[in-house]
Amino acid sequence: MEKKTISFKKTEFIYAGLFLLTGAIVCLFSFFMGKSYEAILRNVIVSLIMSGTIIFMLLDAATRGKNGFSYDNFDKKSRFIVVYIMALVLSCALALVPNQFWPYMSFFVILALFSNNEIGMISGTFFVTLTVMLEENGNYAELFMYVIAGAVAIAVFRDLNENTKIAFPTFISLTMQAVLLVAFNVLFLNRTFGIKVLFLPILNLMLNLLILLIFLNMFGVYVIRKSNDMYMEINDSEFSLLQELKEKNPEEYYRAIHTAYLSERIALGLGFNSRAVKTCSYYHRIGIIDGKMDYDDVSHYYTENRFPLEAIEYLHEYMVPSKASVKSRETLTVQLSETVIATIMMLIKKDPNVDIDYDHLIDGIIDKMIETGELNSYDVTFRELNEMRKILKKEKLYYGFLLR
Repeated sequence: MEKKTISFKKTEFIYAGLFLLTGAIVCLFSFFMGKSYEAILRNVIVSLIMSGTIIFMLLDAATRGKNGFSYDNFDKKSRFIVVYIMALVLSCALALVPNQFWPYMSFFVILALFSNNEIGMISGTFFVTLTVMLEENGNYAELFMYVIAGAVAIAVFRDLNENTKIAFPTFISLTMQAVLLVAFNVLFLNRTFGIKVLFLPILNLMLNLLILLIFLNMFGVYVIRKSNDMYMEINDSEFSLLQELKEKNPEEYYRAIHTAYLSERIALGLGFNSRAVKTCSYYHRIGIIDGKMDYDDVSHYYTENRFPLEAIEYLHEYMVPSKASVKSRETLTVQLSETVIATIMMLIKKDPNVDIDYDHLIDGIIDKMIETGELNSYDVTFRELNEMRKILKKEKLYYGFLLR
């Protein structure tokens, strides 16, 4: 708790510096652009208001933990800070560039993917507004054109994953930007539609496309696929840690393997985080290698082997349950699966020829958890619990393998 408090104070200090830096940079650029004192004051005040709003949204998102941010941005807040500073400087510099060449559509996407959709939208709007204010003859038409294009781009690029095909959202984003650029020329500048009108918009689209392709490729490699690659490695039954457990205690190794199988089946059936569930099933008893089962004594295994942060959080939640907080459906999945497997293995150990009524056994385990109120501490619905029960009962053939 003390570490979290220190970390939060450090974050607040960084955001305070970001707030002051925003005002200073806008003030310097406004002075450099030859703005009047009244315009400089206006620009600084507006920038501080917008920056303060963004920082408030960041702090609010942080209070909601991982759910407040997209992807792993809760644990990687420095990404957004770096992108924010770069966008701040570029938005000032873009005031010197023809307004139809501003690549703000891609900026909106980058800001959103490094925070969340709401923060990305407000941040992008702030930077467009700043460029318009610094321009010599800035007007609302430019704001309209780029904010609408940015909003559409954020909408179509939300929820990216490893299987997302970016061709269609890229096409939609660029098409909307093209339509708005042409509308800007025809409706607001009263120009006749022709080849000359299309020159700058085409360059704008090419620049946005280039930025998007480079960024999305890097984002896929270093953010989306990074955790997937980690899971593929540690969730392999031949992974070194699991092989070490197998050598130390074969019974525990097979208990982990069977628990992971059942947990993954439930998680996939109900749309839970199946990769993290499988990791938790494999490694929550890894301390048997050293004869130590406390989380603090085994957490080094997780950090040394670069476990994804979400998997470490589930392991901590499972191994160090807190009565004050609501536990996740994922940890309940692991607990139910482990209880079923452990019970079956115990019965077989007592009598290798035992005839087990699996439906009765599973009903007994779940009903007991309901009667004792143990399920009250889990974030699970009755529908999900019944689905878990059904999935566990469907695996009778698999349980039969344990008898061999």
